[in-house]
Amino acid sequence: MDERQLRILRELGELGSVTAVAEALLVTPSAISQQLRLLQRAIPVPLTERQGRRLVLTDAGQALAGAAVEVETALARARHTVEEFVGRPDGEVSVAAFHSAGAAFFPPLLRALAGPGKPVPRLADEDVPQEDFPRLTREYDVVLAHRLDHAPPWPDTVATTTLLREPLDVAMPADHPLAAKRRVTPRDVADEPWITVHEGFPVLATIEAIAAAAGRRLHLAHRINEFSVVAEAVAAGGGIALMPRWTMRPHPALVLRPLSGAQARRHIDALYRPERTARTAVRTVLTELRRAARSIQDSGA
Repeated sequence: MDERQLRILRELGELGSVTAVAEALLVTPSAISQQLRLLQRAIPVPLTERQGRRLVLTDAGQALAGAAVEVETALARARHTVEEFVGRPDGEVSVAAFHSAGAAFFPPLLRALAGPGKPVPRLADEDVPQEDFPRLTREYDVVLAHRLDHAPPWPDTVATTTLLREPLDVAMPADHPLAAKRRVTPRDVADEPWITVHEGFPVLATIEAIAAAAGRRLHLAHRINEFSVVAEAVAAGGGIALMPRWTMRPHPALVLRPLSGAQARRHIDALYRPERTARTAVRTVLTELRRAARSIQDSGA
C-alpha cells in the first residue's frame, strides 16, 4: 500500500462513489478502481462492498481509512520538517578540499560565514588522486577538486562549479640562472632536477608534457604533494617545481616564471551531488566560494 491508495480509500469513505473520488482527484474512474484493486491485494480482508450501484467501505475499510488520516498527517509533518531543513539559511555544510585549495579557500569561507543565521562550515582536507574526488561527494556536501585544463571532465554523477582556472608556473630559487628570464620553455627546464607530486595526481601530467615537448625524460628528484613543503624544498636547492600562481602564498626566496610551449593550467572545481543544492545553506556556501575565487584571482593578478 502507498500514500495515494490510502487517500483514495479515505476519499471514497467521505464522497461515497468512485466517480466522485475521480472528479475530486482529477483522474479517471478506471484509475481509481485500479488503485483500489492494488490496495486490496495487500489486505487480507475486504475493504469495499457493493450496496446496489454504490461501492462503500466495509468495517475494515473504514478502519483503514481512519488510519489513513493519521498517515497523511504524519507525512505532512515530515514534509514540513524537510522543507524547514531545506530552507534554513543556517545548518552545517561539510566542505572538503585538497591542501592548496583548502589553504586558499577555507580562511575567506570561515570569515564570510561567521555570525548567526549563516551556514556552519565543517571543513576537512582530502588529498586524493584525481579520479577519487567524485566519490568524496558521498561524504561531503561540497568537494574542492583539481584537474588539468586538458583532462577529461568530471563524470555526470556530480555537478560542477568551476572556481578557478589557475596557471601553473615554474618555481625556482630567486638566484637561479633561469630567474632572469620572463618566461621559460620546456628546453630551458629539461635538465633541472624536479620536485613533483606522486603518481595519480594532476600536476604529474604537466611534467610529462614538459618532457615530451623537450624531447627527453626529466629527472624527478623528489616526490612531494604538499605545495608549502615543495616551496621549502625548492628554496633549499632541491630542484625546481610547478606551483600554482594564485593559491600559494608567495615565498620570499622563490620566483615563479610562466611556462611557454606546454599546457600548464589546472581547474579548481567545486563538486557536489545535485540534490545537495536543494538546501539554502549549501547554495550559500557555493556563492561564498565563488566570491572567494574572484578575490583570490584578483589578488594574484
